[in-house]
Amino acid sequence: MAIEPVDMRRGFDSLAAWVDQNLGRKVLEGDVFLFLSKRRDRLKILWWEGDGYSLYYRRLEAGTFELPKHNNSAKELAIDATTLALLLRGIETGSIRMRKRYSRVAS
Repeated sequence: MAIEPVDMRRGFDSLAAWVDQNLGRKVLEGDVFLFLSKRRDRLKILWWEGDGYSLYYRRLEAGTFELPKHNNSAKELAIDATTLALLLRGIETGSIRMRKRYSRVAS
């Protein structure tokens, strides 16, 4: 997720170039990139599906998307699929508590 607001007039190639120039990442590696407008009422998601780009665009009629807590010097924020789903549904992630679950320790 990009911390800096992005011009929502940008398309596939322009957003991919923005990721390369501002984040030093490659969209072709398969990660999903999320962008918010300055007013945070618009959101775009860009990802490479192996044979072409996909772009999801959402505009809210009322309200804003939450920008999760982050380090002020960060340019990007890694979020998981659950956080993305909560963000899209308008649920504040700061008030969510996860219940204890089993997690295998990676060796």
